[in-house]
Amino acid sequence: MTWLQLRLDIARADVAELEDLLLEAGAVAVTLEDNADQPLLEPGVGETPLWNQTRLTALYPADTKMDPILQALPDNLLQGAGPRVEILEDKDWEREWMQHYRPIQFGQRLWVCPSWLEPPNPNAVNLLLDPGLAFGTGTHPTTAMCLEQLDSMPLTGQTVVDYGCGSGILAVAALKLGAALALGVDNDPQALAACRDNAARNSIAPENLPVAFPNDVDHKAWKQRAEVVVANILAGPLIDLSDTLLDFLQPAGTLLLSGLLQNQAESLCTHYADRLQLRIVGEKDGWVCLQGKRAAHESIR
Repeated sequence: MTWLQLRLDIARADVAELEDLLLEAGAVAVTLEDNADQPLLEPGVGETPLWNQTRLTALYPADTKMDPILQALPDNLLQGAGPRVEILEDKDWEREWMQHYRPIQFGQRLWVCPSWLEPPNPNAVNLLLDPGLAFGTGTHPTTAMCLEQLDSMPLTGQTVVDYGCGSGILAVAALKLGAALALGVDNDPQALAACRDNAARNSIAPENLPVAFPNDVDHKAWKQRAEVVVANILAGPLIDLSDTLLDFLQPAGTLLLSGLLQNQAESLCTHYADRLQLRIVGEKDGWVCLQGKRAAHESIR
């Protein structure tokens, strides 16, 4: 099917009104994107940040008459917006994405390979992945740094907790690299489904990679059980969940944190400092990865 897309370059203050008007005029979807290379950092609770200069794209069926829609929009909203109507040929978007996702090596041993392609090195530790609708393909710098760190660790026989597991890429990688047991935790049901699917895709038995929503974790059974806890989420949750993450961790265990920007690392390190000393072990494209080891003699309450 062919579509028409109406594109407008607008100010942040006009986004809500224009979005409502275009949806009322029959748009099947409205998307927003940055129009000035302005980064948006982690929002506060209840905030919905937008770019100062935003490109709005409204999608309409191909037989839509666009002139009446444009004429009905207020002149003050269209001023400087440069409205333009373009034909958008329909594509198999799943296959469009798939053709650009290639096998990637992380560290010395680990390769993450799309499940529909042959691994380039059959003798490597090959993780076959289909992320589905969950975060975690290995292409984002935070995931890549976590994978590189896991590849460098002696994981044989160990227990790992992947908090915010997404597609399960980190938990599955740990198991492929020798871990005996991994727990995947996420608040997104699609993530837990993707994690289970990727475990099966890599011949990992369900009992070796149990998954759970945060509220369903048996914290008594998992207390001080993991040699490695990894959380690739955001700086705010990494602070808010510090007690939960550390409660999983054995004395002498390793905590691996990512999903934070360079300018957020100091506050994370300070927050954890009285219980565990964190240090930067990876930096990529403005993102960092932190690692710390719990004291061997420490008793966790």
